[in-house]
Amino acid sequence: MKRFLSVALTVTVVTLLAGVAFAQMGRGPMAGGMGRGMMGGGMGPANCPGMAATTAPEQITEEKAKELAQQYADQYLKGFTVEKVLPFTMPHGTGYSVELKGPKDEVRTFHINPWGNVMPFGGPWRRAG
Repeated sequence: MKRFLSVALTVTVVTLLAGVAFAQMGRGPMAGGMGRGMMGGGMGPANCPGMAATTAPEQITEEKAKELAQQYADQYLKGFTVEKVLPFTMPHGTGYSVELKGPKDEVRTFHINPWGNVMPFGGPWRRAG
């Protein structure tokens, strides 16, 4: 009985793992759905007929990122001013890391994405260095 249960458990585990593996593979272009084969594995809408080419929204500049960070600070962090604006590369353009300094030498860091969304980053502690 013990041997039967161990064999049954092994078969069940292998069957479940195989099912998960097949579910992850997609169905391909001939299966009637839009599996991975339809889009060419990452080609995107560029080679799809019927997909209109869209233009990406205009990306912000370093000066605009500084202005947006200061507006955010004026609204939510009274007395904070922009100290540094550092650009960094993101998958869809250039983002900005903005460091603000408070009236008591507090430091806050924000990330601003290429389209101007301001996102607080990290906590209220002083960075090392």
